[in-house]
Amino acid sequence: MKTTTFPETATDMQAKRTTDDRKQASALDRAGGTKGLVYSALPVVAFVVANNVRGLKVAIIASVALAVGIAAERLTRKESIQPALGGLFGVAIAAGISWYTGSAKDYFLIGIWGSLAGAVLFLASVLARWPLAGVLWNSATGKGSIWRADRHSRLYYDVATLVLAFIFGARFVVQRYLYEADEVGSLGFAKLAMGYPLLALGLLVVAWAARCSDKRLKAVGLRHAGRS
Repeated sequence: MKTTTFPETATDMQAKRTTDDRKQASALDRAGGTKGLVYSALPVVAFVVANNVRGLKVAIIASVALAVGIAAERLTRKESIQPALGGLFGVAIAAGISWYTGSAKDYFLIGIWGSLAGAVLFLASVLARWPLAGVLWNSATGKGSIWRADRHSRLYYDVATLVLAFIFGARFVVQRYLYEADEVGSLGFAKLAMGYPLLALGLLVVAWAARCSDKRLKAVGLRHAGRS
């Protein structure tokens, strides 16, 4: 017996878009949301200001204390525990390195080399034909890896991944230069200015790639074909 397939209505399409938006919002929530982005910048600001005013030890204490306070506040409000503890752990490690070496600029050392690692990883994923922008986005939104079956979709995510590689590479080059110049204040400013603002730009490109991929997969009949 032949089954009749009805075309999607405007309501169905709107429902799917709403579901996708919710999945994308959920991914942002797991990263801490907009508030989390602001919270992550505060310990850096505290470190730079305190270092200029009272020296390295006070700067370390101020940044760690603020990170602990932020984590406690988020846990009290029953917000996502992952960004709260992750932020605290990152600040503690950075402060520990700076305390051990006795150099304020070493507070930014992990971030500098982490940027280089990110640039290499994103670039390598494109060369391996598993662009990380596509892998991470589709994993976070629960769409699986069916997008890899389409060459055009991979190309969209290649572009987005290369943009992210460039962002991480630019962070490394600029901040490494400031590190060598021992410009602690400028390092703090660069970390903030080249942090989430540039990452937000990169995510816009990833979102563009995702939309283009979704349209392409739907056009070739792969959009709801399942997960590989």
